[in-house]
Amino acid sequence: MTTVRIIGAPTDYGANRRGVDMGPSAIRYGGLAEELAGAGVETTDGGDLLVPRAEERDPDAEQLGAGNAKFLRETADVCARLGDEVAATLAAGEVPLALGGDHSIAIGCLVGSARDAEIGAVWFDAHADLNTPSTSPSGNVHGMPLAAALGVGEFEGVEWANAPGLSPENVVLVGLRSVDDAEVELIRERGFTAYTMSDIDERGITTVTEEAMAVASAGLDGVHVSLDLDWLDPHEAPGVGTPVRGGVTYREAHTAMELVNEADCLRSMELVEVNPTLDQHNETAELATELAASAFGKRVL
Repeated sequence: MTTVRIIGAPTDYGANRRGVDMGPSAIRYGGLAEELAGAGVETTDGGDLLVPRAEERDPDAEQLGAGNAKFLRETADVCARLGDEVAATLAAGEVPLALGGDHSIAIGCLVGSARDAEIGAVWFDAHADLNTPSTSPSGNVHGMPLAAALGVGEFEGVEWANAPGLSPENVVLVGLRSVDDAEVELIRERGFTAYTMSDIDERGITTVTEEAMAVASAGLDGVHVSLDLDWLDPHEAPGVGTPVRGGVTYREAHTAMELVNEADCLRSMELVEVNPTLDQHNETAELATELAASAFGKRVL
């Protein structure tokens, strides 16, 4: 039986709105352990990483290269510790499920998952997260985790951020609908496989997800799945900091996660950007628990 280890990373250093640091608690309260039990997997809970409050830190105290990245020193500390937790979980034969917090935690998840393996990644997100400190319009690191893990721009050679076992040809972005110009250029230049919402509309979520998992897993040790709740339409997931209209539906999201499970290559996963202060009756957190259960095998029949 699969054992899933839950790791909370309650950080909002990378976000532009406070409150997402309460995401791990909201997801647990939303019934994560119960949903995963319904999927037939055992769970252990490693608790939360200790993360000092952003209000106690100076967001501009650290600079990387030519551009500013807010709370970079703090983000580096959290991601280094999270990477160690993810790697230790895998070494113990368990599957790490990290709970954000903002999407900057993906840096730690990718570094830990790729520490001793060749992996792919599927990015279910409205955004590409391929900005760097010099290209980011905001300086918020939750828009940079994929660039950081791949060593793009100022992140080149940054030990805490780079995941050597991850290559652009095995990274797939699914459901894009808000991408900055510099990110568009990078996607074309590096040859990422990327599907916009228009592709999903035209070809269907089943075809797109099956292709994404095949590209990400080809000949590798496994796939890291990153699920940003703003991937869904805001009507389905209102409790996120950067909502973008026109996202996937409730049923499309479940179908995608069911296909993740059927691909039988899930190595690690994160649920990010659940912000209870923006939510309605904790429905976004509860949705996150349901989608995680689908990714780990829960079905109606």
